Amino acid sequence: MAETPPDRVTCAVLIIGDEILSGRTQDTNLRDIARYLNVIGVDLAEARTVPDVMEEIVDALNALRSRYDYVITTGGIGPTHDDITADAVALAFGVELEEHPEIIEMMTRRWGQELNAARRRMARVPVGGDLVKNPVQGPPGFTIGNVFTLAGVPTIMRGMLEDVGPRMRGGRPTVSRTVRVEGSGEGVIAAPLEAVAKAHPDMSLGSYPFFGPDGYGSNLVVRSRDAEALSSAVAELVAALRGAGIDNVREIDVA
Repeated sequence: MAETPPDRVTCAVLIIGDEILSGRTQDTNLRDIARYLNVIGVDLAEARTVPDVMEEIVDALNALRSRYDYVITTGGIGPTHDDITADAVALAFGVELEEHPEIIEMMTRRWGQELNAARRRMARVPVGGDLVKNPVQGPPGFTIGNVFTLAGVPTIMRGMLEDVGPRMRGGRPTVSRTVRVEGSGEGVIAAPLEAVAKAHPDMSLGSYPFFGPDGYGSNLVVRSRDAEALSSAVAELVAALRGAGIDNVREIDVA
């Protein structure tokens, strides 16, 4: 594995659930996590989706937590029999699960005598783990080691993220600039784009084609942690494109 720059902090996302893989549920958590991490200077370096199968969750989690600074898991911490994420995290860390007294107290206040065995499953936390606040509704998530285990419901997951961010060691946020090329395909812009990319190996340069009733072209996105170096690279890219005879080039703002 290539050496990680000292100012780069990495995170992986492990999305857990048969419903995601079957297409019955559309995942939006990955997008929201990626955006949140970018703001706090943490790179989302990898994402995996696995089914509700214990061995596959454990194997994926162990691989990711050994490779990256942090791992965020989403899904599988509900009350049903197939919600096995807590079990898998405990198994990966070689510890037992225990009912967390704070969660039991919170559940008792909410459900009273209706706190049945299924709901108590959501109170289980790996021994040695800490809670991740849930400001929306229901039980909290938990964290152990470099792993944060969050709910799969998007609104709840986003709320939990607000408690995760302050616990992460932030790096330098990535800044991006977008150069729009209209009326030229990727086959034309490939050579000048590659030349600039090779000149700036520490930056990310990507081409994202677009097609529509108003024409076609590509948005060329340049990303870097160094704003000054980024400006220089964008200027080089524009010059390289125009030098290749591509004139319909402009920088655009992308929300």
